[in-house]
Amino acid sequence: MITLRPFLYLLALGALPALSSSAQQAFVDGPWQARLHRQDGADIVFNAEVKDSAGKKVLYVLNAGERLLVDDIQLEGDSLFIKMPFFDSEFRAALQPDGKVKGLWIRHLANRDMSIPFTAIPGVRERFAQHLPAKGNVSGRWATWFTAPDGTDSSFAVGEFRQQGSRVTGTFLTATGDYRFLEGIMDGDTLKLSTFDGSHAYYFTARLTARGILEQGVFYAGIGSGKESWTARRDDKAALPDETTLASVKPGQEKLDFTFPDMNGTPVSIKDERFTGKVVIITLLGSWCPNCMDETAYLSQWYQKNKHRGIEIIGLAYERTPDFEKSRKSLTGFLRRFDVQFPVLITGATPSDPQKAEKTLPQLTAIKGFPTTIFVDRQGRVKEVHTGFSGPGTGEHYERFKRDFNRLVDEMLEN
Repeated sequence: MITLRPFLYLLALGALPALSSSAQQAFVDGPWQARLHRQDGADIVFNAEVKDSAGKKVLYVLNAGERLLVDDIQLEGDSLFIKMPFFDSEFRAALQPDGKVKGLWIRHLANRDMSIPFTAIPGVRERFAQHLPAKGNVSGRWATWFTAPDGTDSSFAVGEFRQQGSRVTGTFLTATGDYRFLEGIMDGDTLKLSTFDGSHAYYFTARLTARGILEQGVFYAGIGSGKESWTARRDDKAALPDETTLASVKPGQEKLDFTFPDMNGTPVSIKDERFTGKVVIITLLGSWCPNCMDETAYLSQWYQKNKHRGIEIIGLAYERTPDFEKSRKSLTGFLRRFDVQFPVLITGATPSDPQKAEKTLPQLTAIKGFPTTIFVDRQGRVKEVHTGFSGPGTGEHYERFKRDFNRLVDEMLEN
């Protein structure tokens, strides 16, 4: 990791070369390959496409079937500033005479910034170089175990992959969410997958053995030096715990009771007249959370189509800082991007607070992950608590979620 301060100091002094007309043209339309350079020598690779739109530059971050629009792009002198639409992260870089872009990807956390150097290369469509023909096919479902470097902690996930030729797409599902859209290749007997969305910056590699086991796996996570080992075996019946069993309401406490400020600072209570006698869906979210992004995108569109049926949605935000103004700032762009029309309240609790449930929703046994979705019936009683979210990157699991979601709401409206 390199610190942001020296880079900004050089920027302020004009130490980077002035932008010539030819350099300005270097941020060209078309495909780009970007590489985040980790301390351990591993690169997290992703693809992007740059376009002109209404007289300005926009780009799309490409991961499997997702095209993530990034439209906050500024060229100042020789410097390029790209602000990601979510998760409070950005790129600050300089255009190079050879057409490349070099600089930093910066994540703004609650009390500090973290950064990692990156290079973007124009005209490159491939994600990973293909050195050898694919030896084997990883399509299907895989029981997967991730293990911490010291071997003291492990976690279970379900890998689901689709392979066409050498190209592989898919994701890992966990009890609290998924790793969104992964894309990569089989290079000989080596699987390589990566993703980037402004929060997730992941690279997975493993070797497919003659026995059909994925071994020697390494999962490189994010800006720092974090990584885990992993192994997987084919298992068509691999499954995760029921999402409704990870958290529930305490006996005799089926009615929630909370009041928090909305984005304007106005107190809003679950007991307000607006919510009385209606089915209420409560989503526990954070602007830092990619799975929350996927659920919010779904809920926002769903609410606009269904609110006339006597349904309300309340978002309860758990940001990385207890400060109201900082939380509101982080949430503003997140909510605007999805045209969220239901109230989102700022709880003042952080996702890392071990007492977040007791402080905000003491009727719950726990808050195990984000998002968590709570279904409240017309009588104000909690019908179901759903932990995690299987987003569009999970294929059939996302379709099943939508069917189950609508079935449950329809049942609640009938009673």
